[in-house]
Amino acid sequence: MSAQLLVIEVDRHDSGRAELRLTGDLDFDSAPELVDAINSLRRDGYQQLVIDLTGVAMCDSSGLSAFVIAHRGGSAPLRLTGVNATLRHLLDRTGLAEVLELPSAAGENDVQAVG
Repeated sequence: MSAQLLVIEVDRHDSGRAELRLTGDLDFDSAPELVDAINSLRRDGYQQLVIDLTGVAMCDSSGLSAFVIAHRGGSAPLRLTGVNATLRHLLDRTGLAEVLELPSAAGENDVQAVG
């Protein structure tokens, strides 16, 4: 199985909020692209970031590291949506579910508290 190139689509909103929609694999080769996109948005004044992972087929430890880097670099919580069961399990097992803003396991619309 070959890796799927990561595509990042960005919607910028007037309120300092941006949504990034990812499609493909978030891995060693593509995680730096996500970090660069987030850093660019933050330089442009976007602090509230929502990352839609619905189109992500695979996420490895480099992808998880990109989430950590993005979380640490911002003044507002990083929100992940469209988290599949496998990625949710990884986020839970690594403790990242405790620091990132995620939908509750019961539903996409509920957001769990962020510390």
